[in-house]
Amino acid sequence: MKSLFNKISIQSIVIGLIVVGLVVLSISGFLTPLFNVGLNPLISSQSWLSVRYLSFKEFFTSPKDMATLRESNAQLENEVSQLQSQIIQLQENLSEAQILYALLDFARTNPQHEYVAATVIGREISPFLQYVIIDKGSSHGIRHGMPVVTQQGLVGRVDAVLANASRIQLITDANSVVNVRLQSAKVEAQIIGSLTGEVSLQMVPQDITVEPGDVILTSGLGGNYPPNIFVGQVVSMQKLENALFQTGNVQAIVDFTTLNAVLVITNFQSVDITPLIP
Repeated sequence: MKSLFNKISIQSIVIGLIVVGLVVLSISGFLTPLFNVGLNPLISSQSWLSVRYLSFKEFFTSPKDMATLRESNAQLENEVSQLQSQIIQLQENLSEAQILYALLDFARTNPQHEYVAATVIGREISPFLQYVIIDKGSSHGIRHGMPVVTQQGLVGRVDAVLANASRIQLITDANSVVNVRLQSAKVEAQIIGSLTGEVSLQMVPQDITVEPGDVILTSGLGGNYPPNIFVGQVVSMQKLENALFQTGNVQAIVDFTTLNAVLVITNFQSVDITPLIP
């Protein structure tokens, strides 16, 4: 029994010395190469298994993720479209409000006239006619021949009337003739439209000096328009030899391509003086 006990004690001491030696060698770094040799294959195996597992997981989960991403993307695009539509609507409302405010301001600063505000709802499709359609008619007090303006200046006159709509002949129409006066030159003349929509200045005496930029206002002659409505400006003048009058090109103050709202002067009665002209 004693010999067996001594044998176990010796084994324990040997094992303890081996463990202590291994710890000392490990702490001192002598066993690091051995550990690397033993652990590298295990680490490589774990890395290989991890990569395969992630690939396997991605293969089965990516279709669901892609579907979710597509759905989210579609929702975001729909929200962006709705926001863009709202922005456009707000811009249109702001533009309409600005136009109506400008028309109201014009009416306030020109209280000698009575007005009916109207919206442009149509345009003449023929390239040889310069007309627009408004949403006010005889039921709103509109009558044939009434002048039409904006906050900028002269638009034209009422040419035809229905109960809830009217047709406006623009001053750019080939059959439109407006009696005007040149503010600086202090002379009366006429502006005439054309098939192309251009406006020309006519009946200017040869001895009158007209400069580009001269302001053109309605004269009130002829009985078709009230006086002193802004029409446009002179762009250039042409003098021809042996001609009684000089002519010119006119830039209308109103941009008829973007015309959206107008004012109809309802308390002005046009007068037809044609039978009195010899």
